Amino acid sequence: MTTVGVGMVGYAFMGRAHSQAWRSVGPFFGPPLTPVMTALAGRSAGRARAAAESLGWASVETDWKELLRRDDVQLVDICTPGDSHAEIAVAALDAGKHVLCEKPLANSVAEAEAMAAAAGRARERGVRSMVGFNYRRVPAVTLARRMVDEGRIGTVRHVRAQYLQDWLTDPEAPFTWRMDRDRAGTGALGDIGAHIIDTAQFITGQSLVGVSALLDTFVPERPAPGGGTAQVTVDDAALFIGRTDAGALATFEATRFATGRKNSLRIEVSGSSGALSFDLESLNELWFYDGTEDAATAGFRRIVVTEPVHPYAGHWWPPGHILGYEHTFTHQMADLLTAIADGADPRPSFDDGLQVQRVLAAVADSAASRGWVDVEGGN
Repeated sequence: MTTVGVGMVGYAFMGRAHSQAWRSVGPFFGPPLTPVMTALAGRSAGRARAAAESLGWASVETDWKELLRRDDVQLVDICTPGDSHAEIAVAALDAGKHVLCEKPLANSVAEAEAMAAAAGRARERGVRSMVGFNYRRVPAVTLARRMVDEGRIGTVRHVRAQYLQDWLTDPEAPFTWRMDRDRAGTGALGDIGAHIIDTAQFITGQSLVGVSALLDTFVPERPAPGGGTAQVTVDDAALFIGRTDAGALATFEATRFATGRKNSLRIEVSGSSGALSFDLESLNELWFYDGTEDAATAGFRRIVVTEPVHPYAGHWWPPGHILGYEHTFTHQMADLLTAIADGADPRPSFDDGLQVQRVLAAVADSAASRGWVDVEGGN
């Protein structure tokens, strides 16, 4: 097999990002499998057809189940709200389709467990699955993981992670599905908190085993699209502390009420002999402190992660030419296609997504009980 037919479910924000990635991965990365943008599935035939024409998909289905019946679709890409992830993913895997599913993996631990179990069954038949934590594929973040693995900062002691947005600070901002617990599962916690949980665990190579948390909803009602108001049933902000399985201490903040902050995922990892710092709003930069240097001249120094020796960067432009948000999705597709061709299990796996889901559940339980909660499956 030299090509893989892709069927994508959903065509809004994430669908647009994934479509661009499927279009660009071949020309820039030349993966061992060439993706064919076979079909886009959406409930509205007219809107789905318009999206398919705009984004480059060859055909349209109004029922995602039709993708599973098509012999020309070998991979299903799930870009829908979280309430449909489990149903689509389990059915696709059981039908023998490879699956890429957007984060968070599901709306509950039970759903994520069912998805991970389906992925395990499928793996035995050579069918692969991956959850889309795209920020792992920022070159600076991948470099940070490499530097931790190489011992450049010594023993990890502290992790400080934030994801700050401000798109809901206006109380008149309209209600969307992201504010509905039934569709989204959680608010800022799952939407952007899941990203910093995964990014922190990825960089450090450690897993959270316990948390203590606070959640809050600052604006409980918002203007509904059809008139009147709608009840906000998710959190606007999440704060929590945690401990990893290797004993490091961690702090996390995820909020959509950080006035003036547009899309700032920040993470700093402090070790026994150095530190690393990253901010998504400057995503081509990684800051490194080498604690072994002479104290008279030691200090954080900026690494511009655009050289051919840096992760992913050599596939794009000449040195110094920066990358952007959209490139992370292309990197994701390149890694997935390579894993499928190699018969390998791509990361982050559905098991990784389940572990993040268990952290999210522990955070919610801690906020409700106002106490420390162990993460299920942690040490």
